[in-house]
Amino acid sequence: MSQLDALKAYLKEKEKLVVAFSGGVDSTFLLKAAHDVLGDNVIAVTVKSCLFPEREICEAEAFCEKEDIRHVIVESDELAIEGFSKNPPDRCYICKKDLFTKILRMAEEEKIPYVAEASNLDDNGDYRPGLRAVEELKVLSPLRAVGMDKRTIRELSRELGLPTWSKQSFACLASRFVYGEKITREKLHMVDLAEQYLLDEGFHQVRVRIHGSDKGTISRIEIGAEEFAHMMAEKRAEKTNARLKEIGFSYVTLDLGGYRMGSMNDSVLAKEVQENSEQTPK
Repeated sequence: MSQLDALKAYLKEKEKLVVAFSGGVDSTFLLKAAHDVLGDNVIAVTVKSCLFPEREICEAEAFCEKEDIRHVIVESDELAIEGFSKNPPDRCYICKKDLFTKILRMAEEEKIPYVAEASNLDDNGDYRPGLRAVEELKVLSPLRAVGMDKRTIRELSRELGLPTWSKQSFACLASRFVYGEKITREKLHMVDLAEQYLLDEGFHQVRVRIHGSDKGTISRIEIGAEEFAHMMAEKRAEKTNARLKEIGFSYVTLDLGGYRMGSMNDSVLAKEVQENSEQTPK
């Protein structure tokens, strides 16, 4: 049995399903597979909040309209959740627990027994406290259940003709902040504007990490190493510097390490490695 067949068999057993749908590569693939198998017994739920750019909401709405999938938008204000804006290392757990609690409540009202999210096998190798909330609330993770990684999902998405097969990876805007640095609506908006500018300039995979201090706010731009030349061409670096300062950043920097998923987790992972090493008997 192929992985796609295994996924469809897994989904068919559920009969009715709510899919947490961000409009990204993974959740679009999962929603498409679920709708192909379960038809109108699938509902897509998308969260609208200051943590997600408007373009993501619009793309999610357009996909559901095209595929004739029932789509529910849930309004959320994560900054009002106790402890979230302080940005602790388990910030994602705090957010996901609140979010999936809301989605589960909606599913219960619709008399739908299952809620699914779209993490994949690659997510097991990163620091993902949000997955703890997924496990605690018994939210399904079909793509991980059948062993699908990101590469497989992209390949199958292309075979299915999904427009997201080559879409850049995306994580909520809160992931741009250093743990412990307060998350504010103003700074989230700054990051959103900066990343949208870079996307409009033709960059594909983009992160604008924000580092604040009493001496000013620093933007640390992550783009693919293969796109460095694009940044240096046609005075684009100069124009990027001017635009991001206009947005509100005091300093504009380019990370020479290039884009890497979850780079803000490096310090947390390093601490875990050190603690595990100290606990290991010599």
